[in-house]
Amino acid sequence: MNNNIKGLIFIMIGMLFIITQDILIKYTIFDASLMQILVFRAIVGSLLLMTYLFITKQPILINSNYPFVAIFRGLSFFFGFTLFFISLSEISLAEATSLFFVSPFFITIFSYFILKIKVGINRIFSICVGFLGTLLIIKPEFNNLNIYMLFPIVAASTYSLSMVLAKKTSDSDNLFQQTFHIYFGAFVGGFLTSITIHFSDINLSIFSILNNPWIINDYKLVGIMILISIMGSAGIFFLISAYRFGTPVVLAPFEYIYLVFAITLGYFIFDEFPDFYSIIGLFLIVISGIYIVFRENKRDELVVSETTLRS
Repeated sequence: MNNNIKGLIFIMIGMLFIITQDILIKYTIFDASLMQILVFRAIVGSLLLMTYLFITKQPILINSNYPFVAIFRGLSFFFGFTLFFISLSEISLAEATSLFFVSPFFITIFSYFILKIKVGINRIFSICVGFLGTLLIIKPEFNNLNIYMLFPIVAASTYSLSMVLAKKTSDSDNLFQQTFHIYFGAFVGGFLTSITIHFSDINLSIFSILNNPWIINDYKLVGIMILISIMGSAGIFFLISAYRFGTPVVLAPFEYIYLVFAITLGYFIFDEFPDFYSIIGLFLIVISGIYIVFRENKRDELVVSETTLRS
């Protein structure tokens, strides 16, 4: 079988795991603690990664030659995806996902300032098209702005910054070390956030979903949390494997299959479907994002696959 075909199959499997994770989080977010979910996912992900490294006889390294950058990456990644999952409690899965897929534009911008990669007129035009698509989804009304629509965009920006910094530090920190740093950030961030909320009077309505207590005696919910952790970790494994088999320029555009899954499953499970303007916006984001991916690969400047370390 052709390596790119293998990679494509792995992309499809990986995205199925990731969409399953996100659907389960959206399904349980009103009953379970989001922080507990993220901490569980970090623990399970770390254990599975260590098991994989042990079986393949690779060293288990969690240190970094860029400790401050590693800490910043881990915590900013945690912060961004906390906002993304909070948004799932108020907006549709398709809308949240579409807005998150503006990440190639942030990667381009951060690459210019951090990696000193030149940004030509074609990519600037693509960023403008993607921004137009974002506006069509958000449909901003300054007297009635849906703040939850902004959360996936913040998540996309922190994710993109994390990926660019991963590229910046890749000369000494390997992929597995960087993955451990993401898990460690979620573990520490989840515990600190839970403790802060428990011992303070913070009760902002937009973050009220974080007030849910940790649950250890509801075996159904705990089982779902463990399943979420396994789905997310498996998704990462298959996406990383896909890019080890195939060529990024061929495989990267197929990551947008996640949007198809999000729209389809969101409709059948949550009775959600984007309106006409959101569909047009989604289309513009996908087209401009794919163009940037091809452009970056063509110039051998692709920073990282959009979702390789997403979870």
